[in-house]
Amino acid sequence: MTTPQQNAQNARLEQIKRSWQQKRQIGERLGKIKTKIGVYSGKGGVGKTTVAVNLAVTLAKEGARVGILDVDIDCPNVTNVLAATARPDYVDGEIIPAEQWGVKVVSMAYFQENQEEAIIWRGPMIHNAINQFLQNTEWDELDYLVVDLPPGTSDSPLTVMQTLPMDGFVVVSTPQDLAVLDAKRCINMIRKLNLNVVGVVENYTGDIFGQGGGRDLAEEVDAPYLGNMALRSSYRNNTMPTVLADEEVREEYSDIAAELRRSLREFGREAA
Repeated sequence: MTTPQQNAQNARLEQIKRSWQQKRQIGERLGKIKTKIGVYSGKGGVGKTTVAVNLAVTLAKEGARVGILDVDIDCPNVTNVLAATARPDYVDGEIIPAEQWGVKVVSMAYFQENQEEAIIWRGPMIHNAINQFLQNTEWDELDYLVVDLPPGTSDSPLTVMQTLPMDGFVVVSTPQDLAVLDAKRCINMIRKLNLNVVGVVENYTGDIFGQGGGRDLAEEVDAPYLGNMALRSSYRNNTMPTVLADEEVREEYSDIAAELRRSLREFGREAA
């Protein structure tokens, strides 16, 4: 007859075994992906998803094989910014990503009947949803998987960081002091988990919100500064990613993509 202590120990060992098997399955599933990049911010509203989508489309237009995974489970907006019309397929229990503008995409938005309905889930349900995406999606061969993370430093981004073997993170800030402070918290979280900050970008640069906060942050925390994106009216065009509609935006993201590749090389994480 086993004791309560033995039962508890057996339960812990079983949990460790399941966790190890899960990570092995995820590693095998993502084995054909060369570089996995998280796009991350300390707060919502700084343009994290806009950066993730336009960066992914830029890399694809430059000839890379690119996927984007939207794991912002509460507020999945990648499909809206991408103006995605295609939907994923399901074959023998596997998710076959949709493709738009040359980018493969998987998002929680595809599993909502009504995008205006709130997803009110506790941590374990979010954790399970993220794991389902990671374990059951057939990405095939990719040069880059861009992962749009949930904002903040709580359970959801922590789940992604501990589950998905990421090569590095791009941290998005705007010029204002509070946004910079929240971005610094993100950077501290990434580094506490012994992961790489491959760059900081500043969004909404211009007369309205100012400029320079992202560059100052990068210098303060000794992280690469990838560049900035100006606040432009062309972002109001919701029929396609802005890099496809505005030459100036396209040039900004092309420069950022070049700096990202340089940073990845310095970390030994270059995709191609």
